[in-house]
Parts: sequence; structure tokens; C-alpha cells
Amino acid sequence: MEPIIFVPTDLYLMLSAVLFVMGTLGVLIRRNAIVIFMSVELMLNAGNLAMVALARQWGQVDGQVFVFFVMTVAAAEVAVGLALIVSIFRTRKSINIDDLHNLKG
Repeated sequence: MEPIIFVPTDLYLMLSAVLFVMGTLGVLIRRNAIVIFMSVELMLNAGNLAMVALARQWGQVDGQVFVFFVMTVAAAEVAVGLALIVSIFRTRKSINIDDLHNLKG
């Protein structure tokens, strides 16, 4: 029988913070819409990791249940967002955020 390895909650929270910062930097620095989209997903998953870690620490399932709702909303966001990105790419032949400022009106 394998021994159970205990990972402290602090390490999960630090990993979550690192992933969230990486996602934030991806949104702020990159110009490609797909990369920005993936960075937002990374930020959502960092939040999910923190909620699951804290739910585990406190022995409650509320955080884990909330993660399922976040994952559902993220999946819907991906479906709509990718459809928009594909549509923009078909008309503009580019998904660079700087090229999309002329979409208003």
C-alpha cells in the first residue's frame, strides 16, 4: 500500500497565485486574441485551484461545488468566445487585438 502524501494548503495557494499572475500578465502583455483567451482560462483555473484547496482544508464541499459552476460558465465562455474569434478572423484575417479597435459602430 502506498503512503498518503500530504501536501500543505499553502503550496496549493502559492501555485494558484503564480498561475493567476501568469494569466494576468498574458492578458496585459499579449496582443493575440487566442493567447488572451487562454490566459483568462488560466486565471479561472487558478481561482478554481484555490477554492478546492481551501474547501479541502476546511473539510467542506462548498468550494468544490462552486468550481463546477465556474467550469460550466468557462465552457460556455469558450464556446462563445471562440465563435467570435473565428468570425472576426474570417472577416479581418487577423486576431491581433490592436487591429480590432475599428469594430465599433
